[in-house]
Formats: sequence, C-alpha cells, structure tokens
Amino acid sequence: MPSARRAEYADQTRRAILEAARSLFTDQGYFATRVEQIAAAARVAPATVYAVGGGKNGLLRTLIESAVTSDENARIFAEIEAATDPERLIAQVVGVSRTKFGQWSALMRQVVAAAPQEPAVRESMEIAHAGLRNGMRLTAERLAALGALRDGVDAAEAADILWLHLCNAAYFIRTDDLGWSLDKSEAWLNAVLPRELLRR
Repeated sequence: MPSARRAEYADQTRRAILEAARSLFTDQGYFATRVEQIAAAARVAPATVYAVGGGKNGLLRTLIESAVTSDENARIFAEIEAATDPERLIAQVVGVSRTKFGQWSALMRQVVAAAPQEPAVRESMEIAHAGLRNGMRLTAERLAALGALRDGVDAAEAADILWLHLCNAAYFIRTDDLGWSLDKSEAWLNAVLPRELLRR
C-alpha cells in the first residue's frame, strides 16, 4: 500500500505540474513563464518541476506528446480507418479538428510565437504538426481505399489538401484574420472539402 500511495502521489504531482505549466504558458507566454512560477502554482519545489518535467522545454514537450499519443487520438484514428461513408468521414475529421483547435489554440499560439527563437519549442511544434498530419494522411488513405477521391487526386494530394484547410495556421487565418466563428469555419469546411476531394 505505501508504494501504491507513493505512485498515486507522484501521478497527482505530475498532473498538477503539467496543468500549471499549460495555464502559465497560455496566459503569459512561454518565455515570460519561469519554473519558479510553475512550482508555486503546482505547490511543489522548483527542483520537483525539473525532476518531473525537465524544466520548461520538457514540460511543453510532454504536454504536446501526451495529446498526440492520447487514448482519445487512438480512438479517433481507429474510427477513421473503419469509416465507410466518405462525406461523413470528412465531416467527422472537420469536427475533430474544430474541437482540437478550440482546446489547444491558446497554447499553440504561444508555441508558434516562441518556436522561431527556441529550437526545443520548435521541436515540440513539429511533434504537434506530425500528429495532425498523421490524421490527415489516415483520412486521405481511407478515402482512397473507398474509391471516393475525385479524378486526378491521389492520397498524397488529398492529405495535402486536408492539411491546407485543417492545420492550426489555417484556423488562425479564419478566426483571427477573417473573424470567423468556429461554427462558420466548420460549415465552410464541410462545404468546400467534399467538393475539393470527392468524386461526384
């Protein structure tokens, strides 16, 4: 029992540190956040932050890797690979991308801002992009396997088209530059992507 309690405490401590890091990175930016602030918010010593997360770089990487490799993402990928209706698959992927953007956009804004100046942050951003691109690739390959892609579009090009429309940068353009709501963005994507991708 003592070892079980220690493991439970260690897991709670880790989660508290990650939640504190995510909140502070989002609210005040990556560079403005200090390990001491993360420790104070998580109610642990700064040394514990380094021991658990390896400092700011390690915490950011863990946050992104845990999202990319989550059980939820595994379930989504399995649903993509089992899909049988092309239009419904596109609508599903659009809906997932909208939800994920809503959950992660505040942190990803800070990641994008810090990446040019910090190689470790850039690596974390690339992990996030690779995870998203993997979802686009699986979707494109499933559409190709269903024989649903329009003439002249193969799975590789379909994945590029999905990325062009569903990556974070595209969402930032629609929400920030154009002032679109996520509802409007989702409706537009559900009209445009079937036209761009599917045979009629």
